Amino acid sequence: MSIEVKVPQLPESVSDATLVAWHKRPGDPVSRDENLVDLETDKVVLEVPAPAAGVLKEIKVDNGATVTSGQLLAVIEEGEAVATAPAGEVAAATDSGTAGASGAPAAAVATAPPVRSGPAAAESQVGGGPPAEGATKLSPSVRRLLEEHDLDPAQIPGSGRGGRILKSDVLAFLNRPVQPEAVPEDQPIAVAPAADRSEHRVPMSRLRARIAERMVEAQRNAAMLTTFNEVDLSEVIALRARHKEAFEKTHGVRLGFMSFFVRASIEALRRFPVVNASVEGNEIVYHDYYDIGIAVSSERGLLVPVVRDADRLGFADIEKAIDAFARKAREGTIAMEDLTGGTFTITNGGIFGSMLSTPILNPPQSGILGMHRIQSRPVVVDGEIAARPMMYLALTYDHRIIDGREAVQFLVTVKEALEDPGRLLLQV
Repeated sequence: MSIEVKVPQLPESVSDATLVAWHKRPGDPVSRDENLVDLETDKVVLEVPAPAAGVLKEIKVDNGATVTSGQLLAVIEEGEAVATAPAGEVAAATDSGTAGASGAPAAAVATAPPVRSGPAAAESQVGGGPPAEGATKLSPSVRRLLEEHDLDPAQIPGSGRGGRILKSDVLAFLNRPVQPEAVPEDQPIAVAPAADRSEHRVPMSRLRARIAERMVEAQRNAAMLTTFNEVDLSEVIALRARHKEAFEKTHGVRLGFMSFFVRASIEALRRFPVVNASVEGNEIVYHDYYDIGIAVSSERGLLVPVVRDADRLGFADIEKAIDAFARKAREGTIAMEDLTGGTFTITNGGIFGSMLSTPILNPPQSGILGMHRIQSRPVVVDGEIAARPMMYLALTYDHRIIDGREAVQFLVTVKEALEDPGRLLLQV
């Protein structure tokens, strides 16, 4: 019995997706719920599981194609795989354009022996050779890089969770310095001809293209202005040092800085609700809730998952939510609903060493808070110079609805709450 594999129902705001990579080839055995193919939308990568166990009979759509909800992707024949092709004959690969929709004879597809079996084996085919430890789950962007440069994943050390290879690991491997061979002092050095100054082009991923589109949209549609301040984090650091062990033991999550900034931002948003608002046409929409977007980096690009009703959450719940989002972003499992909405955003360039920046608004939001690196600097305290852990803060805001006075006072409120974190508990 033939079973059709179709594109799942895409979210309402997503019209289509790009087929990134097949994990199986025609003739391969498949298990029920095994991931067959990755589809990339503007924000997330969706996995399409096998609806039944059997043999992948035919692939209808090649890699790189644009697909829509309900479109036929492949056909599975229920039952055991039967390998009848002569030894050494290899099933046609979809990404070479010779199978499925490309017009390969059905008999050739049906009789070719399975090339690989199971998701781990499927991904180990990239670059040839056995998979390295932690490399049996590769993201689409990593697979593309490995294929483009004909790399063996077994040669690349992974820095991800469980030794998983990340895009940054592949780029670091490609850019590693090459040690020149030693040349005897009395031997003349031959001057080699100029190296080939080649270039290569790769299409933007849908996520990167969407980020570019939204950044240009923000620059075009909003009157963005940035105001700055600095905050002394001595009290926050001392508070964390006193309670971090008990906090982690009690709640099972580390007490980070972000929960302090979320709570401080909410207090400032309560005082200046226009910073939590958005513009729709000629109307200002005031939001009576606080859905805080937290920018997290992933190998696919910057994602902004949203902590819903953050004003109702304690420090532990905020830290747990952020930790879960960061893990899902690294693993590529973040869902579309995690990324939609949001009334205000916080981004932390300090984790990459940034001292100062002007963040760009996340449309249709009207405010974004930029955190930066904590740096010990000399400041005047009670008439004396002292070294304090200081951070520059940046608030980019939409000047169409937010005046400079409100923006500056908003940032001062954040500063005061962080320099006296007891305010966050007393809400004063």
